[in-house]
Amino acid sequence: MNQPIENESLGLSDELYRYMLSVSLRESELLGQLREETSTQTLARMQLAPEQAQFLAFLVKLTGARRVIEVGVFTGYSSLAVAMALPQDGSMVACDVSEEWTAIARRYWEEAGVSDRIDLRIAPATETLQSLINDGAAGSFDFVFIDADKQSYSNYVDLAEELLRPGGLIAIDNVLWGGLVVDESRQDEETKSIRAINRNLATDDRFDISLVPIGDGVTLLHKRS
Repeated sequence: MNQPIENESLGLSDELYRYMLSVSLRESELLGQLREETSTQTLARMQLAPEQAQFLAFLVKLTGARRVIEVGVFTGYSSLAVAMALPQDGSMVACDVSEEWTAIARRYWEEAGVSDRIDLRIAPATETLQSLINDGAAGSFDFVFIDADKQSYSNYVDLAEELLRPGGLIAIDNVLWGGLVVDESRQDEETKSIRAINRNLATDDRFDISLVPIGDGVTLLHKRS
């Protein structure tokens, strides 16, 4: 990826951003350690903002989600936050293609005592999601978080919608794309894909929709009954 995304909410001054974290962030010591370790990696820009991970965990608790899917794991910061928010009988299917990055995630899942809740599947996410549908899991999930290759976002949303129960929730990351969605000089495939999914979801009557300007922008899709 070549976009200049920082790992914090867009559009806030440094001073206001630090203030926001000081009065709202409740990051566990283990999550902080994972975020710090990730910051030293070559693709650290892919790290989720801490306030965003907390927001996802909040949504999981708010909706009473028990069965969740994550599309795009990286080093596991968001999956750790969400897994710790799940009830004891909760479970997550985590989709990624990298053994290297998810090896870091596995260490932290184990240390947090949530590894038994996370079914990590190393394969293209479209294959994993389709296999869940083929195995009869359509309509059985409560929450899906999508944060992976942008050109596949449309496919991920369609598959996630089939897997969600009515009233379930999809959260899609990077929908503001570091502000590049409004820069018409940017015509790379990733940016164009983000613009396309944003445009299409604006009128998609399968969902109620809200775009929340937290982190790099998160679109929430509530599956209609």
